[in-house]
Amino acid sequence: MKACTVRKRRLRRLNNKRRQRGTALIMVLLAVVVLTVFLTDVQQDATSSFSAALSSRERLKAEYHARSAVNLARLLLAVEPTVRKTVAPMFRILNPKAKVPQIPVWKFADDVLGIYNGGDGAKGFSALTGVDVAAGQNLGLSDGRFELVIIDEGSKINVNTASRPDIISRTHVATQLMGLMAPPQYDMLFGQEDADGQLTDRHTLCGALIDWADSDEELEACDLSAQAKTSAGAEDNIYQSLGMGYFRKNAAFDSLEELRLVRGVGDDFWATFVDPDPSDPQKRLLTVWGEDKINVNTANAQNILALVCANAVEGTELCTNPVMASSFLATLNMVRKAVPFPIFGSGKDFVNTMKGAGMLGPLLSTLGIPPVVFRSESATRDAVSLESKVFSIYAVGVVPTHGGESRVSIHAVVDFRQAKTLNQLKKQLAAVAGGPGNNNGAAAPPNATAGGQLDDQQYAKQLNTNPGGKVIHWRLR
Repeated sequence: MKACTVRKRRLRRLNNKRRQRGTALIMVLLAVVVLTVFLTDVQQDATSSFSAALSSRERLKAEYHARSAVNLARLLLAVEPTVRKTVAPMFRILNPKAKVPQIPVWKFADDVLGIYNGGDGAKGFSALTGVDVAAGQNLGLSDGRFELVIIDEGSKINVNTASRPDIISRTHVATQLMGLMAPPQYDMLFGQEDADGQLTDRHTLCGALIDWADSDEELEACDLSAQAKTSAGAEDNIYQSLGMGYFRKNAAFDSLEELRLVRGVGDDFWATFVDPDPSDPQKRLLTVWGEDKINVNTANAQNILALVCANAVEGTELCTNPVMASSFLATLNMVRKAVPFPIFGSGKDFVNTMKGAGMLGPLLSTLGIPPVVFRSESATRDAVSLESKVFSIYAVGVVPTHGGESRVSIHAVVDFRQAKTLNQLKKQLAAVAGGPGNNNGAAAPPNATAGGQLDDQQYAKQLNTNPGGKVIHWRLR
């Protein structure tokens, strides 16, 4: 009996030990699972933080690549007067009396500035200058590149001209807008309801753009034939009656996108007259940063046609015949691709060309485009510019990343209207350094003290005369 009892006790102890070993195994497995989950979570957090840090670092690099491109573009634009002086003898061979036009150096930005870029950027520089940069050291970007496009805003119609307090400015921009929208091929665009359910004709839309920017409360009719004689009345409350929830701004446009707030400016109008190709800013027709006059040497062919139609006598066939207008646009684009230098040397050259004279006029006549008769040749010449002073710089910094690339875009608008040339700045600095009694004969600047130093007002003025221009718009994305 005792032996049986002892045997049973031994079996129970053995079973208990087996149970304990099973429990320990389960606890160990649970601990391993918990630790695995914890470590996986920690690893994911660490990986996410590391990836975010890398992404922030690459984005910061890309941003400064873009900033570098903007600064290089400003430098390129600042040296244009020097380039113009260098090539002046070649232009004077063709026309000794003509003023040397502005050289569009910004159109060659990729090649000229390619030596500072990464990737294959230096190849364009080598092809342009014939200089082998392969042996150079520390040239360009080693960890990325930039993409750069420079657009002269002086080649576009500036709707902000209407924000000036004088009626002449409003009439000027009304003439340009009506010239742009006048061709009959756009009749369908103005013959259907826009996004707000209204029928907005050319005069109404032109007036809406001007009324948004001008400071008065009088409705703009854009009826150039009667504008000087009668008033269209007070501005109405069309924006409230349409339920838009805002008033006319009665101040200058701050950005091009603000044009979308104006009544009648829908997607069709935007794609036709404002930004036909978002991927190519050179095709934009309107601007809010440009100048009063249009640079005919760099303007889009459609803007040149608008300039002609705005100043031609009523019924001009070039402005009423879509086929002839298309032929004119195609011819002008072809000539620009074939001729590397500016076509027009003065406003008079432009007028004479459209009258069938000059270098390009006979070609237009050969293609069946009759000479244009202007209402006022002097007014047409006054509406023409050969020099741009405001530029949009579109810079993109690109840095390669694991499995892709990081891109940061900057749109900067730079105003050179008050900028000094590099030679002028050199003389200014020499005068400040030497003061009234300097030995180099340079005159001291206005408001300079007896020691040749500038007072606070003059320093503020010098900031606006930066050879690199003044940044008036900056957008980072």
